[in-house]
Amino acid sequence: MNSCWSTIGVRGDGSCPELKEHVHCRNCPTYSAGATHLLERSASVHDLAHWTTHFARPKQATERDTESVVIFRVGGEWLALRTTVVTEIANVLSIHSLPHRSNGVLLGVTSVRGELLVCLSLARVLGLDTPSATAGKPGPGGHPRLLVIRRDRVRAVCPVDEVHGIHRFQPRELRDVPATVGRAAATYSTAVLRWRNSTVGVLDDEPLFALLKRSVA
Repeated sequence: MNSCWSTIGVRGDGSCPELKEHVHCRNCPTYSAGATHLLERSASVHDLAHWTTHFARPKQATERDTESVVIFRVGGEWLALRTTVVTEIANVLSIHSLPHRSNGVLLGVTSVRGELLVCLSLARVLGLDTPSATAGKPGPGGHPRLLVIRRDRVRAVCPVDEVHGIHRFQPRELRDVPATVGRAAATYSTAVLRWRNSTVGVLDDEPLFALLKRSVA
C-alpha cells in the first residue's frame, strides 16, 4: 500500500504536489483509497488472537458512585462540607457585629457581592480554641477565606483559616466519628475521612443550618 502521506504528505516532508490542490492528505483520493484498503482487508492471525484475548478478559468493576466535599481548616482542625452546600469561596471581608448578639456563634454580617449575609463561627460551634477563625482574621499559616454556604433558602458565611478545595472520595472511605471527639464536634459531624496525612471531620449541614436559624431568630 502506498502510504505517501507518511513520506511526502502532511506526516512527511510536505513535498507532495497534490497538497496544493487538496491542502491536506485527508482530502486526497489516494488517502481515502488507503483507508478503504485497511478497512476491507482480512484480519490477520495476530489481530484475531489479540482481540480474542482482549474480549475474553473478565470485566473489571469500576466504582463510580463517588461523593465530593470542600475541605478547609479551622485552627488546627481539617473539616469538610458537601460541595452542594458550599456555593462560593470569598476573600476575608469586614464583618460588622449585630446589636444584642453576643453568643459568639453569630459574628455579625458581611457583604458578599452586594448581598448582606450573616457570619457563623464554626470555631465556636465546634468548641475549637481558634480565635483567628472566630474573628475572621488571619492566623498563622494558610490564607483565611470565607465559605459561602447555602441550604434551601438560607445563606450564610463561615470564616475559615485555609481552604484546600474539592475532594472526591468513595463512601466506603468514611469512618465513624471517634468517641474521643468533643461533644460539640460530634453533634455536627457525620463521619471522618482520611486525607493525605490528616483526619478530616465531615460536617452535617442539617444541624448546622438549624443552629443558624436559631441564632438569627
